[in-house]
Amino acid sequence: MDFDLDGAQQRPQVTIRKATRDNVDFVLSNVDLALANSLRRVMVAEIPTIAIDLVEIEINTSVLADEFIAHRLGLIPLASSDADKLLNTRDCDCDQYCENCSVELTLEARCTGDATMDVYTRDLVSRSRDPKIGAPIINDTEGKGVLICKLRKHQELKLKCIAKKGIAKEHAKWSPASAIAFEYDPWNKLRHTEYWFEVDAEKEWPKSKNADWEEPPKDNEPFDYNATPERFYMDVEAVGSLPPNEIVLSGIRVLQEKLAIIVTSMKDEDSEMGY
Repeated sequence: MDFDLDGAQQRPQVTIRKATRDNVDFVLSNVDLALANSLRRVMVAEIPTIAIDLVEIEINTSVLADEFIAHRLGLIPLASSDADKLLNTRDCDCDQYCENCSVELTLEARCTGDATMDVYTRDLVSRSRDPKIGAPIINDTEGKGVLICKLRKHQELKLKCIAKKGIAKEHAKWSPASAIAFEYDPWNKLRHTEYWFEVDAEKEWPKSKNADWEEPPKDNEPFDYNATPERFYMDVEAVGSLPPNEIVLSGIRVLQEKLAIIVTSMKDEDSEMGY
């Protein structure tokens, strides 16, 4: 599936090769390396999502320490499609957290039988008024979600979680993507990569599937010192807080906002200098 963003050949083009619930594989062309890599970096680290930031543990008689459980809770994906409706904590007038800048979740589990009790994401109860904001994401077929801890007879876990909006620059738990594969020039025609090998580089460094999308180098072909990358192959794998297509669209939006700030600042500076 091809998309020409502005209907002109010189404009950026996107070819979607595969799109599923968990990942989107696409080819970005008619852009330079700096822009393509900027989009990758923004998708990894600067898209706002919601994640558990504070954990108030009232009772914990499990074998896991409070800090261990708090860390596991922070990595549970929460619905973030409407994360923009929440304020950043630093922009809110409250003392610590409120319904305008956070989502409250509670968990109460007690094992009363002889069998081991598993505590999953499904046991987290969201107090959000909007299911698109801060609700635990459960994508497995059994409807359990992430395993938080295990309880034996008479053990109990009771806690309250406060989820807030943030970006992965602050902490990795806010990253909407678990990985973003990024490749260009799969035949290494530009010689940006120097392969270390023992006997034969061709056998020890097999080509990726992206090599099928470009022509292989010809024998005795002269090296073009002015050549630049033309296609960029990306595979965005989501953690669940945002669908992969929303990650890409949000990355473009955030990148546009950052560029707009630069343009505005340059115009203001020119105005002050009288240009």
